[in-house]
Amino acid sequence: MQVNRFERFKFQPFIIEAIKEFGFYEPTEIQERMIPLVLKRESAIGQSQTGTGKTLAFVLPILEKIDPKRQEVQAVITAPTRELASQIYHQILKVTEHCSPEKQIMTRCYIGGTDKQRTIEKLKVQPHVVVGTPGRIKDLMNDQALFIHTSGILVVDEADMMLDMGFIEDLDQVAAKMPENLQMLVFSATIPEKLKPFLKKYMENPKTIQIESKRKTAENLQHYLLPSRHRNKKQLVHDMLLHYNPYLAIVFTNTKKMAEEVANFLIAKGLKVGRVHGDLNPRERRKMMKQIQDLEFQYIVATDLASRGIDIEGVSHIINYELPTDLDFYIHRVGRTARAGNSGIALTIYDLSDEDALNRLEKMGIQFKTVDIKKEEFIELDDRNRRKTRVRQEDAADKTAKSLVRKPSKVKPGYKKKMQWEMDKIKKRQRRIDQRKK
Repeated sequence: MQVNRFERFKFQPFIIEAIKEFGFYEPTEIQERMIPLVLKRESAIGQSQTGTGKTLAFVLPILEKIDPKRQEVQAVITAPTRELASQIYHQILKVTEHCSPEKQIMTRCYIGGTDKQRTIEKLKVQPHVVVGTPGRIKDLMNDQALFIHTSGILVVDEADMMLDMGFIEDLDQVAAKMPENLQMLVFSATIPEKLKPFLKKYMENPKTIQIESKRKTAENLQHYLLPSRHRNKKQLVHDMLLHYNPYLAIVFTNTKKMAEEVANFLIAKGLKVGRVHGDLNPRERRKMMKQIQDLEFQYIVATDLASRGIDIEGVSHIINYELPTDLDFYIHRVGRTARAGNSGIALTIYDLSDEDALNRLEKMGIQFKTVDIKKEEFIELDDRNRRKTRVRQEDAADKTAKSLVRKPSKVKPGYKKKMQWEMDKIKKRQRRIDQRKK
């Protein structure tokens, strides 16, 4: 019988039952290091890559500490997007469904785009755990409907994304209503300078857990580059999707406008395409996410909203219509595939102007293969750096040949041509020698 290493945390039976049902036996590194801190009521900052089991690192110990007899808010969990908040909420429900009837833990999700008045009516009974976006939680708090002053725990998930989306002020108002001895748990891929004043205000000497990924991306993920060569990029995407015939592919663009353009082009070509970006209204987004989860689409066009915080299962292919401006988002994008031991393919269409960005990604340890598509078939190309190498080799040959040709003591007209002729003769001879050696 396999030993379940979560048992050493001495969780309540309902939590252990849930973990076993998930099929988890060994905590991930972030769980191993974060769970004991949360159980000891210490504030902490967790920095880890996507797909490391971060959500359960705070959900499990928080649920362990909830007292079902106290019908008041005991933990507030915030997320920057409705989709991520909903995802955390459903993860909690999967654990709490194992609670016995007399020890039920009530969790509620509060996000924009839902009927606020109906929500307020239901808040006559306060939940034990609140999950939601900062704006909606703040609104319910200001309407005297949600009482978070009783909560001793505040979780800020994807904090750098919170900053980017302008939610720090809302978060500040929420945190200000909570007790002075607040336990704050912050999770973020990076800790930008502009985030530090907020953290310093509410966290005194927090423990920092930084999980360095041994690899920037999954081992079973293949990275490909395809040169655009002034061709119609939308048509290239269409041809790639037909060639791959993926289980589920996400095409990433940098802007909402471009996402719409690419999606509309593919739909006009007869493909059934889903789209995920910030211009969808709440109802459209909920409907779209349900359709994606029900596998109604084989292709999704998305902005970087979908590369972080939204867990779309079964993604087999990622296509970067363009490289992201922030290269960290390349890692987040391709992190949507090759998960849970599955393999994946990430293909990027690139222009000559992308050379610097590609060089930086290669320095991060990402190894690309260069390919092209002709008549909907892939062909492998020489490495794009080969030409640079060849030029460098030719430079070296020129230097060698030049050193062997003596410049005449008295310079006469036409001496440069004569020197070049001598150098070419030496280089030809050297090439013949090299060919014989081969």
